[in-house]
Amino acid sequence: MVLIDAAKGCATQPPNLSEFPADFVVLSFYKLFGYPTGLGALLVRNDAAKLLKKTYFSGGTVAASIADIDFVKRRERVEEFFEDGSASFLSIAAIRHGFKLLKSLTTSAIWMHTTSLSMYVKKKLQALRHGNGAGVCVLYGGENLNLSSHKSGPTVTFNLKRPDGSWFGYLEVEKLASLSGIQLRTGCFCNPGACAKYLDLSHSDLLSNVEAGHVCWDDNDVINGKPTGAVRVSFGYMSTFEEAKKFIDFIVSSFVSPPTKIGNGIAVNGRFAQLSSEELESKESNPGYYLKSVTIYPIKSCAGFSVNRWPLCRTGLLHDREWMIQGLTGELITQKKVPEMSLISTFIDLEEGLLVVESSRCKDKLYIKIKSNSYNPRSDKFDAHDNILENHNEETRINCWFTNAIGRQCKLLQYSSSTSKHCLNRNKSPGLCRVLESNINFANEAQFLLISEESVADLNIRLEAKGKDSNRDLEKLNPHRFRPNLVIAGGEPYAEDKWRTLKIGDGSFTSLGGCNRCQMINISNESGQVKKSNEPLTTLASYRRVKGKILFGTLLRYEHDAKVESWIRVGEAVNPDRE
Repeated sequence: MVLIDAAKGCATQPPNLSEFPADFVVLSFYKLFGYPTGLGALLVRNDAAKLLKKTYFSGGTVAASIADIDFVKRRERVEEFFEDGSASFLSIAAIRHGFKLLKSLTTSAIWMHTTSLSMYVKKKLQALRHGNGAGVCVLYGGENLNLSSHKSGPTVTFNLKRPDGSWFGYLEVEKLASLSGIQLRTGCFCNPGACAKYLDLSHSDLLSNVEAGHVCWDDNDVINGKPTGAVRVSFGYMSTFEEAKKFIDFIVSSFVSPPTKIGNGIAVNGRFAQLSSEELESKESNPGYYLKSVTIYPIKSCAGFSVNRWPLCRTGLLHDREWMIQGLTGELITQKKVPEMSLISTFIDLEEGLLVVESSRCKDKLYIKIKSNSYNPRSDKFDAHDNILENHNEETRINCWFTNAIGRQCKLLQYSSSTSKHCLNRNKSPGLCRVLESNINFANEAQFLLISEESVADLNIRLEAKGKDSNRDLEKLNPHRFRPNLVIAGGEPYAEDKWRTLKIGDGSFTSLGGCNRCQMINISNESGQVKKSNEPLTTLASYRRVKGKILFGTLLRYEHDAKVESWIRVGEAVNPDRE
């Protein structure tokens, strides 16, 4: 028996069944027209239909059935006993317009158009070289490797390599492409056989990948130095040459490493800017680092407040990210889901023991009494109360306020365990985290995020230049766009990448490496809206990537001394110990 999956082929060059006879052919109208999803067709040879034996039945597929005994008479025609339930008649009515369009364009013209685009992309990809001469792209597929052939169709499947021969993960490619408005398909494309064949994955490789936790749709795109999937770009009748060129330009700007230097001799290696040891030594003989600002974020994803001085405890800044907002089904509500949370302001009055919250959606401010002695900065013991507030009426009042402020039912939770730890891993690559543990509240990764004012200034220079090149007015960024706890001034941009430890006043801190940034930094703190320009993440991705991570800012752990009550103060000197 022969089964042909013609879902993609039908969109550009339908199979000739007189030349290649098949018993069954499946296709998808979505891949033909781009609409509607969930509707396809199964073509069956009449003499093969008798082999189809369904073991279940449902509405519309039986001629008769008796409810209280095991009796059913199925409908006789194959299309009748295979079409369960109500037909998708609205979608079926829509496809005639798609067929009308394809008929006017003709399949031969569509095939020539899409093949030309795919051939253009393949030739460009295969010709790409890094500054050291190493190839950038590995193409997959028998016909794909023959650039003189015109039988390879409208898809291009590939993976990308770094200058040292290691692989870019397909998820990194997909993530950066989405920032540029390019939609790619990644992974194994529901074809494990071809995936294993072309990626040279043995049975033992596949089994060890599963044992390592790899499953479909996860983030494990490279395991033991081998890619677990690939990247695919597809062209259709609506695709244009300009789109194909934009894709190539994206690959060149994001993944090809030229031998160059930028700004003040800062070396670029694999599109990650870092100062060499010699440059750091010469430029930091008298850097004059000092603490510019201290910001506390009591409620995760809500706005913070800045202070001149603040107490430190074993979890970092006292009350920093001690609370979070949870949906009724248990999900954590953050700015990723509700960007307007950045407009909910917070303040803590230490003397009165009050958390004050304010929102433009609520008439009155919310005052929450902080349980006395919930923290003792001089003690190793953490005495926070349970998530369930002692007074039920108080709990109801607080949760109703946040429901109105956010626009969905939710409740406020308070951190209640001193044993919560995040383990951050760091390998030999610059900017990735060491194996260290930190006691943290509801922070994602570490107790502190430190941002350098000079690094932000360098980013703003790049944004300004990018805006001029594209005739766009890109917003100048404030360091607080990145939601730091600590902002420092002085020294050179990105010098903090090399710090191992630092002292701020009398406090000692350990660097846990770079902070991996996401689209949260594209949310404006002033408007609570995501910037359509995808900035600054897109610009950061062009020069601050390490092993698929976009790093900006440094994560810190406070080395808590239970015997000493410590405070951190704006204006204190910052003294780093470099690697």
